[in-house]
Amino acid sequence: MNKHILIADDDAAVVAALVILLEDEGYRTSTASSVEQVLLLVDRNHYDLLLLDMNYQLDTTSGQEGLAVIGRVREKDSALPIVVMTGWGSVELCVTAMQRGAGDFVEKPWNNDRLLSVLRNQISLGEERRLVRRLDSENTLLRQSLGEDDTGFMARDPATLALLDEAERLAVSDINVLLYGENGTGKSVLAKHIHSRSDRGSGPFIAVNMGAIPENLFESEMFGHVKGAFTDARQDRIGRFELAAGGTLFLDEIANIPLSQQAKLLRVLESGEFEKVGCHRTRIADIRVISATNADLQCLCEQGLFRKDLLYRLSGIDLTLPPLRERRRDIVPLAQNYLHKATGKYKKPHLELSPAAEQVLLAYDWPGNVRELQHCIERAVILSRTGSIEPADLRLVAPGPDSVDNPPTELPTDSPEPTLEDLEKHLICERLRKYQGQAAEAAHSLGLSRSALYRRLEKYRIETRG
Repeated sequence: MNKHILIADDDAAVVAALVILLEDEGYRTSTASSVEQVLLLVDRNHYDLLLLDMNYQLDTTSGQEGLAVIGRVREKDSALPIVVMTGWGSVELCVTAMQRGAGDFVEKPWNNDRLLSVLRNQISLGEERRLVRRLDSENTLLRQSLGEDDTGFMARDPATLALLDEAERLAVSDINVLLYGENGTGKSVLAKHIHSRSDRGSGPFIAVNMGAIPENLFESEMFGHVKGAFTDARQDRIGRFELAAGGTLFLDEIANIPLSQQAKLLRVLESGEFEKVGCHRTRIADIRVISATNADLQCLCEQGLFRKDLLYRLSGIDLTLPPLRERRRDIVPLAQNYLHKATGKYKKPHLELSPAAEQVLLAYDWPGNVRELQHCIERAVILSRTGSIEPADLRLVAPGPDSVDNPPTELPTDSPEPTLEDLEKHLICERLRKYQGQAAEAAHSLGLSRSALYRRLEKYRIETRG
């Protein structure tokens, strides 16, 4: 795409000459003749560079209007390259302009070769600044997701082999995918696998846990914000939709989006457009969306807790990951894979699963699914004192009283006066039992948002299905 330059000058002859010169060089141009017009256009459109005259209506010599514009533009777009033009050759003015945020300057009348050289250099520097800012944001997200399994989706069982075959066939399209499955079944791993096999595989894969985003920060996290958009917005922020441009956006725990925010997500999925908080410039969401949930979204729609039109947008194709207890041929290969990783992580000598340990793994029901298996093997590697993993190293026990299938029905009796946390945990478990583990329904009955209940589930380490 041709680079787009905004020319700001109130002299029609100067503007005409610059338009001819720049368009002959292959640039796209837009023009503004006043301070107000510059600010309006920068707010609403993307430009690769602003070529800014320093003087307008107030006077023709001081450059104060141009300096003010630089400051205002920097508030709206900190990465936009600015080249200033002045006909008065004031070194002091040019220095001040560069201190305020301009990248370079040219004098009128200009030398065409120098002007074009300055523009090329500043556009290149602007692209580098945007790339660095984008990579910084991506690296922050990657650091936050360290520890996730990225070895690829492993399938040996007929159930998962059939699922993987379907995933491979749909990966080449750009259709949105909705993944269903219990906690820990590997939905994020399958999402990464679909992304890697798609035409977007060389682009970013940005994952976001929708249940972990505070409701009041939803728009900022998803769409980004500009400096000054609200009290704590001390600098520009790139949202997940912008970070995922050219790649895949993975929306995990999609059922936990508050109803009040679902319309905002729907609008982006329908139109492919969004705006940062505090900015009117419309941006294009060039992404593929893969979503995941352990809830029954159809049931939530019937209860008025999830929008049907949003569900239709998300579920171009639905895939359901079977729990580990229904794909037992995957258990030993997965365990061996985690064993290899854990021995390297903890610098242990080569370890193998004993035949007895394999039988114990196969006999266990794995309520925590693949995630529980991974933690089990890692714990066994740490505890093992021989050259193999034995049943005793696995330390597998029946699900505890806090699992959703067997939540505690009575308050702890080791203290005559239960604490507030004891009462809260007990009430949450009771309500989850009543609604058969569906967190969305339990949250509604408790008068909590799903994100608020989600935080309490993590706090008390209570497993749930929805």
